[in-house]
Amino acid sequence: MAATDFDLIVFDWDGTVVDSAGLIAQCILDAADAAGAPRPSLDDARHVIGLGLDDALAYCFPGVAHGVLLDVVAHYKRIFVGRDAGGVIQPFSGARDLLGWLSIRGSGLAVATGKSRAGLDRQFGTTGLGPLFHGSRCADETHPKPHPAMLLELMDEFSVSPSRTLMIGDTSHDRLMAESAGTAFVGVTFGAHPREALHGPATRILCDDYGQLDRWLRTHEPVAAL
Repeated sequence: MAATDFDLIVFDWDGTVVDSAGLIAQCILDAADAAGAPRPSLDDARHVIGLGLDDALAYCFPGVAHGVLLDVVAHYKRIFVGRDAGGVIQPFSGARDLLGWLSIRGSGLAVATGKSRAGLDRQFGTTGLGPLFHGSRCADETHPKPHPAMLLELMDEFSVSPSRTLMIGDTSHDRLMAESAGTAFVGVTFGAHPREALHGPATRILCDDYGQLDRWLRTHEPVAAL
């Protein structure tokens, strides 16, 4: 398969387009400390990247009082925005070139992300990637991952069938969303979740860097074993 096999290609954002998974996880840990909440493990903090806020809090802070959770959220937003304000989060090497090519090839290019609309728009600006995408869905606009709503809404917007849609992401949340929506999935192994979490019935290939992803999308050449 290659990009020509799809009329809509949807990218996750954090850990897939931009190298942000480590910073997000550390901000979760620091927010827990600031709020006096029990600190989750680093693995748990990385696991929730891409989920909606309620699901992420329930996973990282089971049984914690609602008021404390509100403090965690407030501290997380303050810490993350402060660290991201200078544009420290940038695309993975090779992402900009591939997205530029996909943007002008005549088909749809979109983002489906667990970020808020404000957060995605901010990073669209700091990375300069915003103009390359033709559509996007955020977690505060519809059902968050792994619910298929983001993909279903984007397919409806672009009038594209599941068989002509590809989801590219770095987490099991992305994979499960693709499976539920009936689309193909490509996993990238350099983001938040381990390689084994990206295997599933929708998975076409796993790519270890943007060089492999670029080659797979531009040609039918297999680049990595599942």
